[in-house]
Amino acid sequence: MNSTIGKIGRFVYATPFAIFGLFHFMNANAMAGMVPLPGGVFWVYLTGVALIGASFSLIIQKKVKLVALLLGIMLLIFALSIHLPGVISGGEGMQSSMSSMLKDLALSGAAFFVSGVYSDKEDSTEE
Repeated sequence: MNSTIGKIGRFVYATPFAIFGLFHFMNANAMAGMVPLPGGVFWVYLTGVALIGASFSLIIQKKVKLVALLLGIMLLIFALSIHLPGVISGGEGMQSSMSSMLKDLALSGAAFFVSGVYSDKEDSTEE
């Protein structure tokens, strides 16, 4: 993926994950209530680190195949465990939950696509 459009796409795709990761550190206590597991703040910080790490990996093109696969799995888990219950329950927050779920599903699908088309040898190429 050495084309100019590929580089731009890589940065455009990776940058929001770094920002989402920073938000996890800035708003950890507020986000902890959405975590469906014990130790909410720990999981918020861990996913923040994962999002920032994934962004960095995508930008520098190291371990992209693995990182994109793991990112896709994490985003799919977010969509199903955090946002889907809000969609199912209906009520006032249903539209917001649906938007968040669809966003995470789309980003997850894109991550799976990147993982599927990225070759292991591209991880080791220098630009």
